[in-house]
Amino acid sequence: MTRKQTNVNLLVIVILAFLGLNFAYPKYLNQGIDYFQLGLPHFPEVSFKLGLDLQGGSHLVYEADLSKIEAEERNEAMQGLRDVIERRVNLFGVGEPMVRIQEQVEHKRLVVELPGVKNIEEAIGAIGKTPYLEFKEERPEEERDEILAKYEQFEGKSFEEVQEIPDWQLILKEDPYFKSTKLTGQYLKKAELGFDQTTFEPEVFLEFNEEGKDIFKELTSLNVGKHLAIYIDESLISAPVVKEAITDGKARITGRFTIEEAKSLARNLNAGALPVPIKLISQKTVGPVLGKISLEKSLKAGLIGFLMVILFMIGFYRGPGILSSLALMIYAGIILSLFKLIPVTLTLAGIGGVVLSVGMAVDANVLIFERMREERRVGRSFQRAIEIGFSRAWPSIRDGNLTTLLVALIMFFCGSSFIKGFALTLSLGVLVSMFSAVFVTRTFLRSFIGTRLEKIKFLWD
Repeated sequence: MTRKQTNVNLLVIVILAFLGLNFAYPKYLNQGIDYFQLGLPHFPEVSFKLGLDLQGGSHLVYEADLSKIEAEERNEAMQGLRDVIERRVNLFGVGEPMVRIQEQVEHKRLVVELPGVKNIEEAIGAIGKTPYLEFKEERPEEERDEILAKYEQFEGKSFEEVQEIPDWQLILKEDPYFKSTKLTGQYLKKAELGFDQTTFEPEVFLEFNEEGKDIFKELTSLNVGKHLAIYIDESLISAPVVKEAITDGKARITGRFTIEEAKSLARNLNAGALPVPIKLISQKTVGPVLGKISLEKSLKAGLIGFLMVILFMIGFYRGPGILSSLALMIYAGIILSLFKLIPVTLTLAGIGGVVLSVGMAVDANVLIFERMREERRVGRSFQRAIEIGFSRAWPSIRDGNLTTLLVALIMFFCGSSFIKGFALTLSLGVLVSMFSAVFVTRTFLRSFIGTRLEKIKFLWD
């Protein structure tokens, strides 16, 4: 590689290091810009997303009632329960929730951890709330007029005067145009996102189970030519006219949804009823103080480990060790900025994944430097030792990192929420560590080719 190409690579590394480190910790640069009145734009100060063990949150324990489930089907029922609860809390927007099954001698329990949700009632609501789907039919004219007549007595009255009217709350709750039917979300088989074939607007397609199909058929038969209203959580979504009896048990919800709104509604409806009844037996809030202590201990341990690695590399490999330490610092800046950009919810398990990837980056450097030393011992020049050392070490580095990445991906797609946090940070760490060890360290070493420092054997041999 020519000196010009090496300089270009160095420039790329400097830019990446500057952006990565300042995005990860923008405070100092922003203070410098303000102090010297440079008039430059500030780096965005984005906080890291922290999990329950680092920022606090809600910890809930539910006990499942399996008395009506056959013994051989109980494990499957608990898996289904866990999946439903996990879907619900994910829809609630909780960062990296942990939902796991806890088996006791006579009981099966579900442990739910919701980071950042400090309000217990809010946490319970995230698990217990399912959209209430209901179909309503048109009221006869007589009923409609009667209810509207009752509404007239409220006109022009203050709230205090309204409260004096008997049963005023019940009257105001009555819908003058539609009345409830037996068809609700409990008969729903599945809901999915779809698109209108004419307008291409997103819709939610519904399919009812066998019992719901019969109710829907009867309901549409009795209301041909009339409006059939679809309500979700007591809010009118749409009220299409029934053109003919529908016998296949399928319906559509249209309501000028965005794609995300239609997706969210379908997912919420699919969450449906739980496969087994559950009872909340324990609830507690993990305070931010405990999370802060965990975070401080984790950062302290990580910093000590990082410094020990740097000292070892410099003490044992001298020149290459100094360069690999610089590469590790750049690695830290890039990986931390990625955690903010994606964003990744950091947990103690996730931090473990980062630490492991640091070890793999160091391992790659050790392989490279040992190969370089071998080449120097047989009389190779500094430049040839670098190129041959890297080419001989690369197959081992590639295979080791790819197998680790493969295992991490399997854990991410097949594991629980807790395991996914570890797998995600490990995967990102492996990818960035390969870049750090192979591209950054190699470029640093090449930049010394032909310089006076190249001739100082103590640094390189």
